[in-house]
Amino acid sequence: MGRSPFTLAAAVTAALPGAEVTGTRTLSADGDARFDSAVASLADGRELAIRVADDDEAARELAAESLALRALTAGARAILPFRAPEYVGETRVGEGSALVTELLPGFQVEAAHVPAGRGTAESMGAAIAAVHGLPVSIVRSAGLVSRSAEESREDVRRLVDEAASTGRVPARLTARWRDAVEDDELWRFESTVTLNGVQSTSFLLEDHDERGPQVTGLLNWHGLSVGDPAVDLAWLSAAPDAAPDVQAAYARSSERSPDAAIDVRARMLAELEFARWLVHGDSLRRSDIVDDAAALLEALAEGLRADDLAVVAARNEGVDSALDALDRVPAEAAALIDTSMQTDAYNPDELWVQETEDESPSDRNASEAARRAAMVDVETEDLTGVGDIFTASASAEDDTDDEGDDEAQRAARAALQRWKSSDSE
Repeated sequence: MGRSPFTLAAAVTAALPGAEVTGTRTLSADGDARFDSAVASLADGRELAIRVADDDEAARELAAESLALRALTAGARAILPFRAPEYVGETRVGEGSALVTELLPGFQVEAAHVPAGRGTAESMGAAIAAVHGLPVSIVRSAGLVSRSAEESREDVRRLVDEAASTGRVPARLTARWRDAVEDDELWRFESTVTLNGVQSTSFLLEDHDERGPQVTGLLNWHGLSVGDPAVDLAWLSAAPDAAPDVQAAYARSSERSPDAAIDVRARMLAELEFARWLVHGDSLRRSDIVDDAAALLEALAEGLRADDLAVVAARNEGVDSALDALDRVPAEAAALIDTSMQTDAYNPDELWVQETEDESPSDRNASEAARRAAMVDVETEDLTGVGDIFTASASAEDDTDDEGDDEAQRAARAALQRWKSSDSE
């Protein structure tokens, strides 16, 4: 890794024969170091992004991105109220696979900084609804993954079982998730086109004088598939201020039948990111990853006041948050959050701090851990019985709850601090 922008820009001519490269610059800070990347300026005025992957996982992601962007026909793109990068070509750079795409303009906002109200939040909600409104034939005709509601349910069931088998998941969380999996009401949804986990930094925004920042582009199409629409709303657990406005705009813009439990499933999928991180560490036999994931799960479990995920009340109904004692993710932890997969369509010199080329594997894993740690700053609503799925619980807090919240706060902060200072392999 560590190829220069000049080396990468030269490869553009292999992906786009006849292209005349007139300039180059660094695209991003490399994030988790899975990609080398650069921007190539062409004589015709275009700017292209090139990313190179050297390992199998990153290469699979680039291949999926390539397939997805080509699946977005002119007709499909015309449906969207924003732009998706145009596929330009593919080539090899040494032993690595390379993808060249159009560079899109715009700025990005981290989840915790997405403001409530008009502008950014509402535009993001409408953009997600637009993706979910695409014809599923776009995905299926390209041979991409398509999951029914029941298949999505089985995926969650499998993940819960795998995480529980490590012996590091608190029993109350395992029971909470398994109860949710068995609740038929949660899984009565229509599968839609999704990005399989959009993030706030997937959106490119530009200022509008009257309406505020508006989404003008969307990155990270490698997860394009048909499945549970809630997966693209899970990131809202890290954006508590903006979540109600994003959700409201999404509901207003959606042309599908109302999905009564979408916010509940989104919350569950956010929690399950901890479980996914645990399973990942266990599969690699990485005790440091396993320990960090387990610490997050313990903090999450301590913050819960009930075990039933089947009936989370709506955030905008004033329900007490089981993790509201956990302050916003500290700035020093937020600085570690990895958004490298979202860096192919903006000027990094304005938005990112350059990462050193000799970053150790442990540092890279710390970055991934911190991204998931940001999810601990979520609003876990009071949980009641199935018949009250849309009714906010009014259970009162007492001194015992306050003590539990303080303990959860200390546990979560300790986990974040360990990731921040980790220097082990």
